Amino acid sequence: MAEKRREPKAQEPQAQEPQAQDPRAQDPQAQDPQAQELKAKGPKAKGSKTRQPKAQEPQAEQPKAQQPQAYEADQISVLEGLEPVRLRPGMYIGSTGQSGLMHLIEEIVDNSIDEALSGFCTEIKVTVHADNRVTVTDNGRGMPVGIHKESGIPALELVLTTLHSGGKFNNTSYHVSGGLHGVGVSVVNALSEHMAVEVHRDRKIYHQEFSRGVKTTELEVVGTTDHTGTVTTFLPDHEVFGEIHYNFPQLSHRLRELSYLNGGLKIVLENEAAGVTREFQHEGGIRSFVAELAGKREPLHPNPIYVKGADQGIEIEIAMQFTKSYDEAIYTFANNINTVDGGAHLVGFKASLTKFLNDYGREKKILTKTDPNLRGEDIREGIVAIISVKIPNPEFEGQTKTKLGNPEVQSITGDILTEQLNLAFQKDPKVARLIIEKSVASGRARMAASKARTMARRKGPLASTSLPGKLADCSNRDPKSCEMFIVEGDSAGGSAKQGRNRDFQAILPLRGKVLNVEKARLAKLLDNAEIKAMITAIGTGIRDEFTLDRLRYDRLIIMADADVDGAHICTLILTFFYRYLPRLIEQGHIYIAKPPLYQVKMGKSTRYMYNDEELEAFRKENAGNYSVKRFKGLGEMNPQELWETTMDPEKRVLKKVEIRDQLEADEIFATLMGDDVALRRDFIMENSDKITSLDI
Repeated sequence: MAEKRREPKAQEPQAQEPQAQDPRAQDPQAQDPQAQELKAKGPKAKGSKTRQPKAQEPQAEQPKAQQPQAYEADQISVLEGLEPVRLRPGMYIGSTGQSGLMHLIEEIVDNSIDEALSGFCTEIKVTVHADNRVTVTDNGRGMPVGIHKESGIPALELVLTTLHSGGKFNNTSYHVSGGLHGVGVSVVNALSEHMAVEVHRDRKIYHQEFSRGVKTTELEVVGTTDHTGTVTTFLPDHEVFGEIHYNFPQLSHRLRELSYLNGGLKIVLENEAAGVTREFQHEGGIRSFVAELAGKREPLHPNPIYVKGADQGIEIEIAMQFTKSYDEAIYTFANNINTVDGGAHLVGFKASLTKFLNDYGREKKILTKTDPNLRGEDIREGIVAIISVKIPNPEFEGQTKTKLGNPEVQSITGDILTEQLNLAFQKDPKVARLIIEKSVASGRARMAASKARTMARRKGPLASTSLPGKLADCSNRDPKSCEMFIVEGDSAGGSAKQGRNRDFQAILPLRGKVLNVEKARLAKLLDNAEIKAMITAIGTGIRDEFTLDRLRYDRLIIMADADVDGAHICTLILTFFYRYLPRLIEQGHIYIAKPPLYQVKMGKSTRYMYNDEELEAFRKENAGNYSVKRFKGLGEMNPQELWETTMDPEKRVLKKVEIRDQLEADEIFATLMGDDVALRRDFIMENSDKITSLDI
């Protein structure tokens, strides 16, 4: 779950993180169908006409300022140095919100990771200071400080103040590198109020400072040292980012991830403000990573299968473990970059795994002549795998680096996987048999689910023309103007139906707790009345049959009680969306309503408080007579109260659900909804104080 958002009135401006949006999002009235209706009616009386000027009436001449201006050479602007970064920061770091701040830290950390990849760094420390400064320290070789021949300035200054400069454009300084574009540290410098770099090398300590991309001191020697490495401290610019808030759970996850991907590397995260220090170090590398992930899903075999090899200077490392769960979890990395959209290494892995297991199954008579070939989706059901590629010249799709494009990686990955799997199964043929037998069972379950879907369509409940009887639909038929509340309980559903705006708000009440899809196959899911009602009302279909064009409501809003049971139901529904309708989350269609906890009456005025902090602040500011009522659930609210506090677009508070890190989200859902009770208890105890701002 992502940001908590109170939808303000039109006159209340609110800074927001820039992102691709529906054009309606730029107009507060466009977000509210009621306002749209009023806007459409306008101030004119019904039937009035716009007066057209007569032909003989002279028209006012258009001001010259509105005429097209000449486009000449002297109108061309050239931005010097790091000016483009400050003018358009989103082009370089994605946004000026929390994700942009995270990007700044990652850019500096990536430089230290590149030193580790080259074998020169064994420890990295990230310190977030109480004043929002961030310090990244490593024990690598230290940034170069000598005079650069072409520019005539110290190399450190050149790298800090010039885009596309650095030692990553050839393979002499770094064999492999994540930061390929040479914009990382200079971009951070450009977007920092203050940056100080301290370099330990050649038994000297060098120091230089910058502000908003411009040097404020010269490079100077300030001491001697017996160590090597780089210490970078920066303070993000408030002019660019506004109020600084770091996402510590996300930062902690990323550093932990890097420690797994670079087995043996020690990474320390220190949060000075909270007084918390975390240390990450995993000698087992991605094997330990997979073992931890698979441990939440009931592993089919005790230890992960580990594959490693190299060809043409490209190193391939794969760890995988098959489990009894029903979802595949495959994560790919290239030079430590999480390639969330996969690419050549993922294609090679999937194709070779399917071919090898079919060939092996036939050869060992595990698959009979009458058995059909195993399908890739059946083989990968329940798999947990990490694929890590180290490549000298990776080809990514765009600056976002989310998909690896090198075609040679596909065949190299496949060849190494086939060779190493054959050796592994020779040593332990029982594991191979378990995997193939589970794949056969998965195929049978898939066919049974397909038949169940076919029967369901024939009977009508899943057909798009047959909506569930409990759904109170809206009258508007334009999906972009409509929203559906998924409401916990018949009582709350009744109040919501009476309090809603029938023009654009639909209500789908659910009875009892929704099926935990983390522990159920598709056939059982399709037999559950509440799940079927959601699938039918939403209209898109699920998984392979998903079609976004059939979405019946632009916003799907989960509305549950603000208590433990409500949180559980909310998590169950979110698990369903995450496992079966992830595109709806990715496209920004899923929200969670935030009902108030308290109603405060003072005289004739009534106010609503959404948490204990708001109530406490109110009590400090008001010493007069007032009464406080704590809502136990949505069912306690009458229709008017529910509308005013939770459903009115002008006043309500919504949380938009976003997947910011697929791997982190998968870990959270597997922990919360899996079978390991102790693991779930520990997670809840550790995060109970952060649950209202938990990022998935």
